[in-house]
Amino acid sequence: MSDPALIEDLVAANRILYAQGIVDGFGHVSVRVPGRTDRFLLARSMAPGLVTSSDIMEFDLTGEPVDPRGRVTYLERFIHSEIYLAYPEVISVVHSHSPAVIPFGVTDQSLRPVYHMSSFLAAGAPVFEIREDAGDATDMLIRDRKLGAALARKVGKSAVVLMRGHGNVVVGSTLPQAVSRAIYTETNARIQSEALRLGQGRVEYLSAGEAAAINVTHDKTMSRAWELWKREALAGMR
Repeated sequence: MSDPALIEDLVAANRILYAQGIVDGFGHVSVRVPGRTDRFLLARSMAPGLVTSSDIMEFDLTGEPVDPRGRVTYLERFIHSEIYLAYPEVISVVHSHSPAVIPFGVTDQSLRPVYHMSSFLAAGAPVFEIREDAGDATDMLIRDRKLGAALARKVGKSAVVLMRGHGNVVVGSTLPQAVSRAIYTETNARIQSEALRLGQGRVEYLSAGEAAAINVTHDKTMSRAWELWKREALAGMR
């Protein structure tokens, strides 16, 4: 049985992402099981804002549940399993249809860091084009391991991968980091769109040096936001 504290954090992560407008009835977040590189936790197929501890399931790296007990799983669980398989350093994965981010996956405008909270975007946000691997007649969902592996290859050194006409995937070295990155990716997209409008395409982005320095600071201070979000998200459950 996984650590109850980790399960509580994953429940909180689902509810935080819903409260912050990153997910609605769709989207999901997972976390790797500590000490088990071949296992991760993910809720059963349901709206993230309704997730409780009893909904959390354990999966292996083929994307299959260890003890399903008749519970329905997310169709796109292979996003998580294939990223964990490809990147041992990744501890948490978020998939959402974060609305302000969508335009950057369907235009030639790259998503770049415009303010300090989005410094992790300095590594770039590549676009996954499902047509390259599955043709142009899919429902755009990552339904199997082959598509999951193709998406995982796009991650590389990036924290965010855009899915053309679908959504995005965010990875982190901790669950709080992945959640905060998902939130600030959406915020950066809104700010960048407005900056592009006001500046008529001319925008001053963070430099590589600035982004690197900010990342160090954020690793030390991000728990401040996580604790606030978690308290708010779980308040109504107690």
